[in-house]
Amino acid sequence: MANDHGSHASPDHAHEHPTWKQYKWVALILTVITAFEVWAYYVPALVASPFFVPMLLIMSAAKFVIVVMFYMHLKYDNRLFKALFTGPLIIAMATLIGLLFLLATHKAEGGIG
Repeated sequence: MANDHGSHASPDHAHEHPTWKQYKWVALILTVITAFEVWAYYVPALVASPFFVPMLLIMSAAKFVIVVMFYMHLKYDNRLFKALFTGPLIIAMATLIGLLFLLATHKAEGGIG
């Protein structure tokens, strides 16, 4: 009767989790991406580039996906949960990038101060 209130996981509900070695690699990858984001901010030629904001958005999205997949264990959950996280992320990214291009075009036409 140990399974009445979820005190012990049953064998049919067990799933694998990342090992400590995987967690260390994930942390290292997140650190490298963050260091690159900070470094990119201090390079004037890169900041002036039209690709600066989309590049930061892509790196931010990559970090979001990594954190959700490993630290929230979504990688090992049902596919429905993956879709509930990644679907809205894709929609939000597409919206932001679309707005960036729209505002850049509007500014180029002299619409924004």
